[in-house]
Amino acid sequence: MQNLTLHPAVTPSATSQLVEHDTRHSLWLATANATPALPVLDASRRADVIVVGGGYLGLACALQLASHGVDVTVLEAATPGFGASGRNGGQVIPGLKYDPAELTSLFGPAQAENIIAFASTTADAVFDTVARYNIQCDAIRQGWIQGAHNDSMLRTTEQRARQWIARGANAQLLDGPAITQMIGCAPGLYRGGWIDRRAGSVHPLNYALGLASAAIEQGAHVFQQSAATRIERDGRDWRVITQQGASVSAPQIVLATNAYTDELWPRLRTSIVPAVSSQVATDPLPAQLRSLILHEQQVVSDARRLLHYYRVDAAGRLIIGGRGNQPSRQGVQDYQHIRRALEATFPQLTGVSLPYRWSGRLAMTRDSMPHLHQPAPGITIALGCNGRGVGLTTAIGQAIADHLRLDNGAALPFSVTPIRPIPLHKLHRLYIAVAVQYFKIRDLF
Repeated sequence: MQNLTLHPAVTPSATSQLVEHDTRHSLWLATANATPALPVLDASRRADVIVVGGGYLGLACALQLASHGVDVTVLEAATPGFGASGRNGGQVIPGLKYDPAELTSLFGPAQAENIIAFASTTADAVFDTVARYNIQCDAIRQGWIQGAHNDSMLRTTEQRARQWIARGANAQLLDGPAITQMIGCAPGLYRGGWIDRRAGSVHPLNYALGLASAAIEQGAHVFQQSAATRIERDGRDWRVITQQGASVSAPQIVLATNAYTDELWPRLRTSIVPAVSSQVATDPLPAQLRSLILHEQQVVSDARRLLHYYRVDAAGRLIIGGRGNQPSRQGVQDYQHIRRALEATFPQLTGVSLPYRWSGRLAMTRDSMPHLHQPAPGITIALGCNGRGVGLTTAIGQAIADHLRLDNGAALPFSVTPIRPIPLHKLHRLYIAVAVQYFKIRDLF
């Protein structure tokens, strides 16, 4: 064996707090397909590429690599989809937090056009993958509605819609009566908005499990309960040691841990803010209500800075989510603000039973853009999708795979940047608390 040396900047990973947010009452867990029978890594092995993290990004990357004959090993600390990939609202929305004009202002015309072209196809990446590999995840592509609650936000959403329509998006503006009828919400709740018909929804956990199964069928080796605890240099290769002591060596590593990032790579955890999102779900709605509330099965989010997002699943359950508490105690009281939002949006559901509730983390960045890093030769990192993760992580994972197998930097959708820790990161909960109060005020105007 070649000399084994510890990379000077890499320290052993801290123990991940994998059960920080309880999912015992998660709708997605309750309705999940069978989990693939996956082994724990108990013997050292070698690969062409190691992927750390079994969420959408890591699994989409592994699937893309394996489908082209690359020997790839995935190391997941828990089970596929354990983190945000199995806890999100399942809304598949193209684009980024910024509109095309804002991206042009931020990055200049040439780079912005590449980013815009990539962002416009992220929903395609999901639905094309679902179709190609016959993933059973209740995929529905009926569009995303964004509602504007005041005149200021109405102007913003109108500008956003016009920019995407000008670029060929299948979208249209909605006035107040049209959006109310389409959603089935309280009259006057929204002044108007728009619908982007490129969007849709999936059962998020079943999508993750389907990606894992497809990757395995294509030849990927996926290990669960195999947390990566340390990264070392092994001659020209990298070596990832897991909690059991077994390891994997490869010339390339992809770190895809996103909001569940720990100390595995220096300073990475402190480059993002892990925000909490909470959701609740009803039992299947009665047929009469089902015919009135989102009867075409679009997904919705409002234009508030402290937004709420909601949809109806394949069985007719209404799911609504929004900001979660820091930290979440997981009691019913932690979800009362979500219930209030549900009842304000759909007064006909006042007092409805909410048998499902769950929370999880999403990764926020200072600039509201996804971050790509290559801090050492053979190390590629992507994280920070800021609430647009289903489409973005799928598409970014595929792009990283193409970059690695083709040795083509042009395949990457965003510029590679240094890891930049957020100053006073230990105060991130205070940052969030202050931001919440600030955004509450801003949402009034």
